[in-house]
Amino acid sequence: MPTSKSTRPTRERIIDAAEHLLRSAGLAHTTTKEIAREAGCSEAALYKHYRSKEEIFVRVLRDRLPRLNPLLDELGQDPGDLGVEHNLVRVAEHAVRFYEQSVPLVASLFAEPALRKRHFQGVRELGQGPHIPLEALARYLRAERDRGALRPDADPDAAAALLLGACSQRAFVHDTSEGMPPPQSAEEFATALVRTLLNGVLPGPGAPALEP
Repeated sequence: MPTSKSTRPTRERIIDAAEHLLRSAGLAHTTTKEIAREAGCSEAALYKHYRSKEEIFVRVLRDRLPRLNPLLDELGQDPGDLGVEHNLVRVAEHAVRFYEQSVPLVASLFAEPALRKRHFQGVRELGQGPHIPLEALARYLRAERDRGALRPDADPDAAAALLLGACSQRAFVHDTSEGMPPPQSAEEFATALVRTLLNGVLPGPGAPALEP
């Protein structure tokens, strides 16, 4: 039997409420007062569990969206033996789904520069931000390069930016296309993207050396 809203722990009700409001109204128009009202608690009670709206937002991203950062942490600790292409396709698939769900949540911020600045400052103070997956993916690619799985002149930072940037851009285009489905599924897009990217970084006979 499902747990009713009134009997769920306050901490979880706050996240439920925040997720609902973020999806329906966007981050710029979601306040802690509205989150507390939706969760059925006081704003004072909300602040007993979370110190800021930014912390609530980060928790929603971490717990309710496809788990991109944990996957990158996992690869950084143990890349397994299935190969770089397999790993990067997994990353790209997760990134596509993560950005598809997160871009609409933050899009409204870009219409209000002061609020955007305050939000991202708060997120940085929590040790989070859009740079985290980029840095984690670059570390993984650097490790693969160091063990000889990529060309010695491959640029891990550029490769990470190209992969995640393409996934983010796909989400932005889809979000502004009034619900029109993308031309490729997430799996097809991830596979094509990774194979194209790897053409420039995998070692192979006759691979041209890049100019320094």
